[in-house]
This record gives sequence, C-alpha cells and structure tokens, in this order.
Amino acid sequence: MNRADLTKQPQAVAAMFDNVAEGYDRTNAVATMGLEKLYWRPQALAEIAPRKGMKILDLAAGTGASSVRLREAGAEVVSCDFSVGMLRVGKRRYPELDLVAGDALRLPFADETFDVVTISWALRNVNDVTVALKEMLRVTKPGGRLVVLENSHPTWKPFRVAYLEYMMRAVPVVAKAVSTNPDAYVYLAESVRAWPGQAPLATTIEAAGWTHVQWRNLTGGLIAIHRAVKPLGQTSWATGPY
Repeated sequence: MNRADLTKQPQAVAAMFDNVAEGYDRTNAVATMGLEKLYWRPQALAEIAPRKGMKILDLAAGTGASSVRLREAGAEVVSCDFSVGMLRVGKRRYPELDLVAGDALRLPFADETFDVVTISWALRNVNDVTVALKEMLRVTKPGGRLVVLENSHPTWKPFRVAYLEYMMRAVPVVAKAVSTNPDAYVYLAESVRAWPGQAPLATTIEAAGWTHVQWRNLTGGLIAIHRAVKPLGQTSWATGPY
C-alpha cells in the first residue's frame, strides 16, 4: 500500500503512515519551510497551555514529537496514534513518552479521562470526523478543552489558489526528494484540498456536542486553530473566530 485515497479507509491510511514513518517529521519540516516547527506548533502549544497536573491526550501524535513540549511543561501526556510504524519510530526517539496504539473512532480510554484533547494535521484523515469528535468528547472531562490544529482555507482567494497549486504540484516534488514514499504526499495534498473551511468545521465540532467553538487563523488562514469546551451542562456559546 503506497498511499490512501479520499475514502480514508483506516487500514489504508495506517499503512500509508507506517510506510513514511521514518522520514515523516523531516519531510514535513521541508515541505512547510520550517513554519510547522517555528510558528504553527508553538501557537497550538500556547493555546493548550500545558502545566503540571494537567492530563493531555495528544491524538494522532505520530512519532510523538508534538508531545515532547507538552511533557516538558509538566503535563501528563498520552501520545496516541493508529500507525504502529509511527509509534515504533517514536519509541526509539522518545523512550520517555507514553505511546499508545489506538483508533480515533474507538479510543482506548475511559470516559472523562483528559483535561485537554489535541489533534494536529490528522482530523482530516479520519474516516468519520463526527464520530472522532464525539469520541474525543467522551474521553474529555466536563469543562475540558479540545484544540485542533489543521490546514484550512486562506481568507484571501488569490493566496488560496496559489497555496493549492503549491500543495498539488510542489509538495509531491519536495516529497520525492526527501521521502521514501512521495505518493503518500499526493494523498495528503488532495485531503487538504477537500477539507472544509473554518466555519463549516466549527459547525461540525459543535454538532458533535462541543460548546464555545471558536477558531483563529494562522498565516492568513493557511492553518487554523479550532478550540472548544466540553459543556458542564446545557450551556450554549456563540461559534465564530476569536
């Protein structure tokens, strides 16, 4: 299996990530021109605001690179991914992490376990986004938070057109130079193009049961952080940018 397709069958997506696990972090750094590490992830980290005593689920954590900073802040972090290949690489690189194999559609955790659930550049890869969001809600404590970091829709149309051209044409070329499986990055580019914009995703998050759903654009909407809260009761909040 070289790549998945937009039907996002779990076995195909997992196999694809198994295949690119060794060089995945390096390829992302090159394809995003360093923005992932230097800007986008630090912004998500600030939104999560990890601290001692906080229990965080880093879902679709891949090799666990995203979990390291959370753990350094004193939080108790569980790094979960359904790609065993990614987890094997992560265990070798970060043996101190708590790495768990698990499917976002059937999370292997008890109800109301985590203070924060976060997922970065992976929600668009699940087979059923609503089911995944409901599972994240289930394992989050009342009053706990969701933080989603994901590709989105640039707010300036010419920039969006140029960005999609880059994703469809340049990213596979870059991946061919630095990845063992450049075809996988064709799928990833296609999944970005098919992904909904900021407001529709916020609506989907709210429909899954989360409240106080808001988003913030990064790099002109190229990337967006969506945040939400698990309600304590039947409180309703406005949905929109922040």
